[in-house]
Order: sequence, then C-alpha cells, then structure tokens
Amino acid sequence: MAVAAATAALAAGLLTVGSPAGAEDVTPRRVDNPYAGAQVYVNPDWAAKASAGGGSAIADEPTFVWMDRIAAINGTSGAMGLRAHLDEALDQGADVFQVVIYNLPGRDCSALASNGELPADAIGRYQTEYIDPIAEILGDSAYANLRIVAVVEIDSLPNILTNVDPRPTATANCNTMKANGNYQKGVGYALGKLGALPNVYNYIDIGHHGWLGWDDNFRPFADLFMSQVIGNNGAGAEDVHGFISNVANYGVLHEEHFNANTVIGGRPVREAAKWIDWNRYVDEVSYAKAYGELFTQRLGHRVSMLIDTSRNGWGGPNRPDGPSSSTDPNTFVEESRIDRRIHLGNWCNQSGAGIGERPTAAPESGIDAYVWVKPPGESDGASEEIPNDEGKGADEMCDPAYQGNPRNGNNPSGALPNSPLSGHWFQAQFTELLRNAYPPL
Repeated sequence: MAVAAATAALAAGLLTVGSPAGAEDVTPRRVDNPYAGAQVYVNPDWAAKASAGGGSAIADEPTFVWMDRIAAINGTSGAMGLRAHLDEALDQGADVFQVVIYNLPGRDCSALASNGELPADAIGRYQTEYIDPIAEILGDSAYANLRIVAVVEIDSLPNILTNVDPRPTATANCNTMKANGNYQKGVGYALGKLGALPNVYNYIDIGHHGWLGWDDNFRPFADLFMSQVIGNNGAGAEDVHGFISNVANYGVLHEEHFNANTVIGGRPVREAAKWIDWNRYVDEVSYAKAYGELFTQRLGHRVSMLIDTSRNGWGGPNRPDGPSSSTDPNTFVEESRIDRRIHLGNWCNQSGAGIGERPTAAPESGIDAYVWVKPPGESDGASEEIPNDEGKGADEMCDPAYQGNPRNGNNPSGALPNSPLSGHWFQAQFTELLRNAYPPL
C-alpha cells in the first residue's frame, strides 16, 4: 500500500496502529468520533415516505434504522431487513450506518405505546433470537469497513431508576423489571456482544434533561449504570463508546434566553419557576456535556455524546425571539422558553413541534454529532387501540384529551389527535414538523 493511501486508511480507522509497513490489517480500529468526515447512510424506506409526504427538502438526511422486534431483522412487508440496509449502505458508499437496538423483555415499562413483543421474563429469547442474529449480521466481514453506530435500548435503564417504588411515578411493570434485573442483563449482553465487534460504536441512552436532570436522578443513574450494567452479562467499560440524550424526545439544544441560574425577581429561576422546578439543566447540550464529563470519570476513558435533534426545533410563530421583560420568574420563563410543551414530561406526538438541527458531525466540543434517531414523521404511539402483531398498545399520553399523571405533573398530554401505532407513518405530524422546522427548511 502506498504511503499516502496507508495514511488515509489509518485516519479512517482501516489500519491498526503498529501494522507492518505495507501490510493491511482488515480489522478496523475505532476512531474517536465515528461521524468525523463520514458519509452517513440514508434509509431509502424513510426517504421515500418523506418525499411523498412533502419533505423532499430533508429526504436525503440520514436517519436511524430501528430493530424494534425480531421480525425487523429479516425485514417486514413495510421495511427492509438489517442485511438489506447494510448492503444498501455499501452501495451508497456510506461510512456510517446507524441502528437502534430496541426489543428488551418487558420493554417500555412506564408506557403502553411502544410495549414490545417479549414478556418480562424472556431474557433468553432476547439474547438468542434477537441480539445474537444482529451481532452475526453486523459481524459479517462484508461490512467491516462500515462504522456502525448502535443506540442501545432507549428508555430502559432510566425507567428502573425513576419509575419504581417508592416514587409516586412508579408503575407495576417497572417494579417487575427492576426486580428481575432483565433490563440490566439485556443491556449488558447487548453491549458485550456488539462491543466485541471492532467497527461497532455503542451509545447508551440517558433519557433527557427533563427526566434525569434533577439531583436525585443525575448521579444515581450513573451509579446504577456502573454497578448494575458494567460487569453484567458480558458488558465492560470498553464496550461503551458514548451516551445519547433526547432520543425520540423534544428537548431543545439551547434555551437561548435563560439558564437555570438566571436571576429574575431576586431569585434564580431554578428555584422560582415551575417549568424548571429545581432542575440544574434547562436544555440538552448542557445536560449531555455534563453526563459526558461524569461518565468519562466513571468509565476511565473519554466518552462523547450524541443528541437527537429530529423534533426539537420548535420554530414557527410561537418561538420567542428574545427574553421576556417580566420580573415574575414564572412569567419570564413561560414567555422566554423555546420548548413550548405543556410539561417536560410530555413525550407523545407533541403539538407544535418542529424539526430541529439537521444531522451534523462534531457541532461543538464534547458532542460527536446531532443525529436523527427518531425519523421525523414516525409516530410516538397510538391515541387509541389499534389491533397489531407488534406488541404495541395505545397510551393515554398519546390521547389529546388525557389530563395527565404524576410523570407529567398531572398536566394535559399535549399530543396530536388520531395518531397511529408507534413507528408508523403519521402524516399530520410530519406536515407540522416541516412547518415548524428550526432552522427553517
């Protein structure tokens, strides 16, 4: 191999440091940021729906492929399978392929919209029928030069911290999953199996700032992860490349007109404003960077972060163009905040939302990329029961008439009406996301 070619291959992670001159090592080494200088795979299934739905301006943006049930591995009537996607990625000349690993036993224990196909005790099936086939496909030498970014089991670990007894937000399903340990075992197994593949980059879900940002959640979540996942069922610290916030959620990157310590009426808004309610973080970038620093210390190697920006733009006529002039802390925050949800706990098909920043590598220090994990236009969940074979139910938080529960401060859900099953195309939402995109399309 010529010197210039060898240098390029080393920078791309295709040669191992220390390989003899002229000798190519087919085993890639991980790079610091898999998105740096990379072409990222565009899912043609999603791109076709986006174009048909009026979104041709964004149809060429990269989105994650979701493995949300066993059948998704080989493909369904409405979507390509994993190997077909990977082959398409090679045809596109992509450097990065993005996939969501999402099928734990007893999945989504605090909600019904995206309950999964596997019952709470099915850890064996999860390992042998789901993770093992995925790992086998990803480990095919044909894909060795793809950097594969895997987001591992969103919502699971935060749920068994915050939605269990004795907290008022507890659910019976989350109590079950905490007791049987299958979230920890499943995530541990996925990390170990996928982390053994040198071209796979595992990113672990950390919820969002309106979930784990409070003092009684922030460090305890890191404690839970280090004590109950690392070392469990094959997972090692080296299997964690980074963490991801705001998956399928709506938290803004930056609240531009205030932070938690902004003083209004003689008091910091962290103390005085109901919207913030003693949280130390008011947006996703500050939250994600803080977790990056904490986990770098805990894991003993530098970790970096991803943020899902697929639906956190909040543009349109209701976006404030400057801070409020009010001296009342609650009024100030209500008039100044970019995130226009009724409550930070609202998560299902939010009315008024818009597409956020387009996928971008290394947008700022400590952030590997802004990514679109939740493909815009795919529903968060159904507003009423719809018969299906995917294990998915309706959730009250997807019903615009629902008046809430302790997890959203007993506020209205803020959801759009007439929503389909989780992951299914929701044209009314997509149209609104396009209209309210920020930066504008």
